[in-house]
Amino acid sequence: MDEKLIKEFLDKKNVFAVVGASRNPKKYGHQVYKDLRNAGYRVYPVNPNTNEVLGDKCYPSIEALSVKPDVADLVVPPKVTEQVVKTCKRLGIKKVWMQPGSESETAINFCRENEIDVVHGVCVMVERRSRQR
Repeated sequence: MDEKLIKEFLDKKNVFAVVGASRNPKKYGHQVYKDLRNAGYRVYPVNPNTNEVLGDKCYPSIEALSVKPDVADLVVPPKVTEQVVKTCKRLGIKKVWMQPGSESETAINFCRENEIDVVHGVCVMVERRSRQR
């Protein structure tokens, strides 16, 4: 992955939306949300199946957020990712991080064809922690 691109994504000024955030501490969506929040990022949980994560209001969709996130961090199945990237394009979200397991060639190609920066194949938690040192 492109080091410069990852650094741009991890800039503390960026607002994150974790699509697929979960209340279940064993789920990856919970861990990613908690990690970003604890690291001091402004981060919003997005999941249509719950109304709160770690005591924070959870939004049913990216469209329902009160602010436009800089980065959509996707922790959802590939078929859902393919729909979410279309929403990102419509909303003007220019950065999408596809967590391992959420990516698909279709979604990656859609991002590239629509001038959306995309990170995939690496975990946001691992990348963030490796740069903390």
